[in-house]
Amino acid sequence: MNKQRMTTKELTTLAMLTAIAYALVCCVRIPIILFLKYEPKDVVITIGGFLLGPQAVLISTGVVALLEMFTISDTGIIGCIMNLLSSCAFAFPAALIYKHRHTVKGAMAGLLTGTVCVVVTMLLWNYLITPLYMTGTSRSDIAGMLLPVFLPFNLVKALLNSSIVLLLYKPVVMGLRRAGLMPSTANKPGSAKIGVTVFAAVLLVSCILYVLVLRGII
Repeated sequence: MNKQRMTTKELTTLAMLTAIAYALVCCVRIPIILFLKYEPKDVVITIGGFLLGPQAVLISTGVVALLEMFTISDTGIIGCIMNLLSSCAFAFPAALIYKHRHTVKGAMAGLLTGTVCVVVTMLLWNYLITPLYMTGTSRSDIAGMLLPVFLPFNLVKALLNSSIVLLLYKPVVMGLRRAGLMPSTANKPGSAKIGVTVFAAVLLVSCILYVLVLRGII
């Protein structure tokens, strides 16, 4: 009986985080360079993966990508595929590593691995798929944009998401426990350290400054 209640709580938590991720897609779309925009949905998806395991990443990513395709996206199935690849490449390995190394170091190792995975994955798939929906652009044009455009965009996006996850994960866990949606003994994060918070804050500020430079604001 307790197991069933736990399952219900986990599903409720997953549904709530998925809804928040979709709301962020709709409300927070920050243009960075060319047609590339930053959306913080992967922060919420990754936190969900840290809380509920890597399978939660697949469910949340799939639901958000489909909702986005049928509501606000203008790139159809191609955009849906790219969203699935991007979110899963970042959040799934991060959640998988954190599941087996449930410490601050495990979280940082997972986020670093996710950063590498999403940068490599999106370089390949931007090269293959972007010419299909970017009008007037050939594959050779995209090849010339991989290093100066797509690589820094995906790297900064992943580092920005990583820094926000590190800053928000523990407060989110504490809030869910107070709301009775997470047990007090399951999925505890590693002990918080001031150094991790400072590191995440510096990384966050650095990424924001880099985005402002790309936008020509500073």
